[in-house]
Amino acid sequence: MSFLSRSLDRVAPSPTVAVTQLARELALAGRDIIGLGAGEPDFDTPENIKAAAIAAIHAGKTKYTAPDGIPELKAAICEKFLRENGLSYAPSQVSVSTGGKQVLFNAALATLNPGDEVVIPAPYWVSYPDIVKLAGAEPVIVPAGSETGFKITPEALEAAITPGTKWFIFNSPSNPTGAGYSRTELQALTDVLMRHPHVWVMSDDMYEHLAYDGFEFCTPAEVEPGLMDRTLTVNGVSKAYAMTGWRIGYAAGPEELITAMRKVQSQSTTNPCSISQWAAVEALTGPQDFLAERNAAFARRRDLVVSALNEAPHLSCEVPQGAFYVYPSCGAAIGKTSAGGTLIADDETFARALLEEEGVAVVFGAAFGLSPHFRISYATSEDDLQEACRRIHRFCDGLREAT
Repeated sequence: MSFLSRSLDRVAPSPTVAVTQLARELALAGRDIIGLGAGEPDFDTPENIKAAAIAAIHAGKTKYTAPDGIPELKAAICEKFLRENGLSYAPSQVSVSTGGKQVLFNAALATLNPGDEVVIPAPYWVSYPDIVKLAGAEPVIVPAGSETGFKITPEALEAAITPGTKWFIFNSPSNPTGAGYSRTELQALTDVLMRHPHVWVMSDDMYEHLAYDGFEFCTPAEVEPGLMDRTLTVNGVSKAYAMTGWRIGYAAGPEELITAMRKVQSQSTTNPCSISQWAAVEALTGPQDFLAERNAAFARRRDLVVSALNEAPHLSCEVPQGAFYVYPSCGAAIGKTSAGGTLIADDETFARALLEEEGVAVVFGAAFGLSPHFRISYATSEDDLQEACRRIHRFCDGLREAT
């Protein structure tokens, strides 16, 4: 009998991490690979943030800190929520963790019991269901396809809620689709949640600052103040500030929940990296003007990719409102055979054949809970994106009816 935990049987390794690692290994082996799998900005961390980290090192700020964040960072987070979202929190209502993923893990472990249910719209970030499963609860997946702009409807949310529902996980702009909810759309969802006071809201706002074409970001507790006492608002510095490797995520919510999350963290990682925390203080309080410039670059890349994909045979692609992903459909390619002889049975075989035959790494849609699609991250150079799109077009052009 295996000595490994049975809980591990309920989860799988992260597909996005696996694709990125495979692309890296193929490149090291000499293959010409363009990796479009990683959710990571190609921009460098701004110089003022790097300088703040170096200053912290020279000042000897290299010791243990409070388990869930230094006071200076908690104060900066409170200021950020008030300034940008109109949400008023005290430092005792703030938790800082080693990336946004740990925030979610802490919240799940602190609140979920066997039999509890968590409503998750699909497509979803790959880790949401597995985090729920590791905490012993059950994910309830609610499909939200292209016919609704990859956004869950109030009717679908209402139908998914049961007496056993503990959390509703909300993500806008979304990973993997880039779909963003307008204030009106979000208000319709919060109206449903107000009718179910036993359901808590976990709002993943990691892509808040990555929004295009005038899309105005809003978050559930901002739209419906009546949800403040049962909402955990999650964010971080990874995406907007190009600080993925610094590993700083944060959240604010009811003090009882934050205290419980602190207990979990104190028995796992303890504090996030002290140097990264001081860098995050500078990120949140320093100049923000570079965000608009980088968003303009992302918007150009988005338009490039969407246009090219819609010109490719057998593909169709929606225009996302935010983040740095597109989620094209490859449904028309299913059942065909690639130029290299692979029968395209589903989006996973589509992605595998694309990598093997053309050297373009994408993540298949089943990993995000909705097929037949695949995710492209356009957080890379325009030259790489143009070449990747040429290869995708060539791959699709080579698809033939199976014989």
